[in-house]
Amino acid sequence: MPEYLSPGVYVEEIERGPKPIEGVATSTAAFLGETQRGPQTPTLVTSYNDYLRLFGDIYDPDKYMPYALKMFFDNGGRRCYITRIAPADAATATITIAGLTVTALGPGSDYHKIWIRVGEGSTKDKAGQAIGFRLRVDYWANLDDVPADAGSIGTTAKMPSISEDFNDLSVDPASTSYFEKRINNGSSSLVEVLPVDPTAGVTLPAADADGQLPAAGDGSAVTAADYDFDDPDPGRRKGLAALELDAFRAVAVVHAPGAQYDAAQKVVTHCENNRFRFAVIDSLPNQANATSIDARAQVDDTQYGAFYYPWIWISDPRSGVRKLVPPGGAVCGIYALTDNNRGVFKAPANETVAGAIDLEYDINQQVQDTLNPGGINVIRRFPGRGIRVWGARTLSSDPLWKYVSVRRLFIFLEASIYNSTQWVVFEPNDQRLWARVKQTITLFLRTQWREGALFGAKEEEAFSVAVGRETMTEDDILNGRLIVEIGIAPVRPAEFVVFRIFQKTQEAKS
Repeated sequence: MPEYLSPGVYVEEIERGPKPIEGVATSTAAFLGETQRGPQTPTLVTSYNDYLRLFGDIYDPDKYMPYALKMFFDNGGRRCYITRIAPADAATATITIAGLTVTALGPGSDYHKIWIRVGEGSTKDKAGQAIGFRLRVDYWANLDDVPADAGSIGTTAKMPSISEDFNDLSVDPASTSYFEKRINNGSSSLVEVLPVDPTAGVTLPAADADGQLPAAGDGSAVTAADYDFDDPDPGRRKGLAALELDAFRAVAVVHAPGAQYDAAQKVVTHCENNRFRFAVIDSLPNQANATSIDARAQVDDTQYGAFYYPWIWISDPRSGVRKLVPPGGAVCGIYALTDNNRGVFKAPANETVAGAIDLEYDINQQVQDTLNPGGINVIRRFPGRGIRVWGARTLSSDPLWKYVSVRRLFIFLEASIYNSTQWVVFEPNDQRLWARVKQTITLFLRTQWREGALFGAKEEEAFSVAVGRETMTEDDILNGRLIVEIGIAPVRPAEFVVFRIFQKTQEAKS
């Protein structure tokens, strides 16, 4: 209670009634896989050009991350965290220059294509002395185009693919232009810069200096273990372990383009443990005998993942030639498109795959009859209607959770309620709190019902919320437990549409 110690007029702000529940984002994806370069910390990209700037271009025909990202954005995706996977024994290039340690943002040999140049800043004081220094980073797409010395940069036929110029950098940590603040906060897509000796600081360079980042090994082949590198230090976690940090809580869909099944299983396990995420799994290529595919034998029976077959042919973004790619990138984009246009309760199916020009294998109805009951979602070509996703099932054998839209609707509802009711913890556990919590959840579910997410002609048919003596015993209350029971009737997709047509004859009137 506030204190009133002297006469006067006091104004108080109080809270009454329900608190709003904000629906969580459901279309933010996370992609895990090998890239040409880039950091291993999950990094948000909002366009294909963002990806090219931070993680490089198409560099290996068997690395599908660039193609998956292109298909994701082409099919309606808006936000995606890229989690670069690299072997544990891959090396990171670093160079010491002018009192600075310049380190590549990620491991691998691609950073050997970079020249670092350090010199005087452009702005001078009254005495004509530079008030800061200048650091330039130049990157070439092809190693053969990298000049032999920094002096020929700008005079050779091949200009850098990326040039970063940081001018008038300060060596004073208190300055807003301090080089660590200017370069290391995401401004550079290529390097990180630190003092050689953090305790001694950095002095302004006495003369120009330059150097090429040394060659660093790419390491051995990526294995399933590289997809989930845990560490007691959160800053050192990689892959799926890094995605568990609170900073990436917005991720709702997880996909590893073209991953082998042992890596895909790690993605599924991650989503099951998280409970608020859903996995998209690619079939393997060259599986001509579709009827022999057993998705649940390759990936565990799960309600937190969906399996898609076959691969699709697209036009390569660079060369224009036909390229066979896994379907998951396009499917994740269709998830986002459906969520944003209709809602998470709408099955992400019967949507055209933008950018697809053909399928690896043509699937007819007879083949799909054998695949659909096993949780294999097929992509089919229909005359006059294009190439479409034609399945919306999870990998669960439990009929309650066999549809992607039902599982993702519950993820949406559970995550929204969980995130928006944290204020309840440590509140007095009495009738006033029970009424407020019930009203808060009821208003949220009423909105979802009106938008078409819940089944029922009347509100009481669509959902129910119970809290109080009917849900808690005296022991629960004494031990600090508040228990709310929520019943939800989700809408399910019309997977089998049957029109029964009969011939109606006119009877003679008497």
